[in-house]
Amino acid sequence: MLVLEDGTRYSGRAYGATGRTLGEVVFSTGMTGYQETLTDPSYAGQIVLMTAPHIGNTGVNDTDMESRKIWVSGFVVRDPARRISNFRAERSLDEDLVNDGVVGISGVDTRAVTRKIRSAGAMRAGVFSGADFALSDDEQLALVREQGGMAGKNLSEEVTTPERYDVPVTAGVERVGSIAVLDLGIKRATVGYLADHGFDVTVLPASTTLAEIRELAPDALFYSNGPGDPAASDGHVELLRELLRDGIPYFGICFGNQLLGRALGFETYKLPFGHRGINQPVMDKRTGRVEITAQNHGFAVDVPIEGEVDSPAGFGRVQVSHVSLNDQVVEGLECLDIPAFSVQYHPEAAAGPHDAFYLFDRFRALVHDRAAAADTTTQGA
Repeated sequence: MLVLEDGTRYSGRAYGATGRTLGEVVFSTGMTGYQETLTDPSYAGQIVLMTAPHIGNTGVNDTDMESRKIWVSGFVVRDPARRISNFRAERSLDEDLVNDGVVGISGVDTRAVTRKIRSAGAMRAGVFSGADFALSDDEQLALVREQGGMAGKNLSEEVTTPERYDVPVTAGVERVGSIAVLDLGIKRATVGYLADHGFDVTVLPASTTLAEIRELAPDALFYSNGPGDPAASDGHVELLRELLRDGIPYFGICFGNQLLGRALGFETYKLPFGHRGINQPVMDKRTGRVEITAQNHGFAVDVPIEGEVDSPAGFGRVQVSHVSLNDQVVEGLECLDIPAFSVQYHPEAAAGPHDAFYLFDRFRALVHDRAAAADTTTQGA
């Protein structure tokens, strides 16, 4: 049984592990890439409903894992595949769901649930199977309503790497510098693409201090995607402010975009049902080009989408660089007086379109040009 906090109930069949799971129910519109979705740490604390009706036909494999495990709290599908049909598959999806203890439900009218979430907004929910299916309706609903909502949650410590690790520049690629990556829920593809673009990558736990990063003396800084409410990450905001004052070039994606917004002095807010999937249209205001993007966020930065605004925290002029064409939500920020920019979506696009892949090149150019300018200044002196 899938139970929503407003009392709505949807019956189905147990899928994956059996038992009880609680979380915020959200929908993802990707037609493919369910394994990347499940292993994206940004989905921690959420029960993910797939709008595509047929899930699991390509199985799962170790290559497409975006992190060390499945992070979703629960999984809701309409028609699970009865058998695997892909040469890359190493096992079935339901095997991984069972092994990682992910309670799911199948046979649900996912279109009806999606339409409800679009009208009422993302809400607390629970999936009950096995012995927990025998709980009364009132007991199940009480458990759903007793859990906290996503607002106010800081989940970075739950999904971050337990210890630092390093990934060198990809062989044959010209080195542009070193980059410190704060892992707030990063995907493997992001680390790989940074290395492919000339960076010696140092991935750091979310608890890393300002002194520790300054000791590394990186040429650039990156904040990753991640789960939770950006308003509950004051420590990461203050850390970013100090490093921006140091003049270090910064690139942030998804959660890293929201934290840049907060570091600049702007507020964030919760979206009604968020943007999740690999088909979200965004316009790059610099070029007028429309990109189809991969997204997973339930919060956004509150900044006027037209014109330049002054950073309330004293970092100079800021402008919105990208905007959602579905609902005009801010999808990117660009600082005009300091070397920093961010986007609300996933340019690594695993799985998904590669329309936004140029952002890695843009950041590489930013770091390279600043280093070249600094060398020229030093030689002139």
